[in-house]
Amino acid sequence: MARAPAVSFPELCSLLASGRAQLFDVRSREEAAAGTIPGALNIPVSELESALQMEPAAFQALYSAQKPKLQDENLIFFCQMGRRGSLATQLAQKLGYTGARNYAGAYKEWLEKQG
Repeated sequence: MARAPAVSFPELCSLLASGRAQLFDVRSREEAAAGTIPGALNIPVSELESALQMEPAAFQALYSAQKPKLQDENLIFFCQMGRRGSLATQLAQKLGYTGARNYAGAYKEWLEKQG
């Protein structure tokens, strides 16, 4: 499988500062509850495929957030170390989300640099 398009820590910070990124934390609810990148929406990777195929109203009701559109740019997925984020990005791309990208440094790098 092809590698997922990645976003670096400096690029992520720039996108977040300008409000041009939608962040998705694909770790478990327990992991995300212990700490996440501010503004991230937690959708565990095990739920992601069904979540991205929901009707917008159902997505809104379940996740209290607007469902991303297929053409949205900078849909950034991350996990703890990088593997699940990469899988999530590939899954989103397979479903037609052309702007899906993986924050390869993951929450681990975020904590180290933003802690």
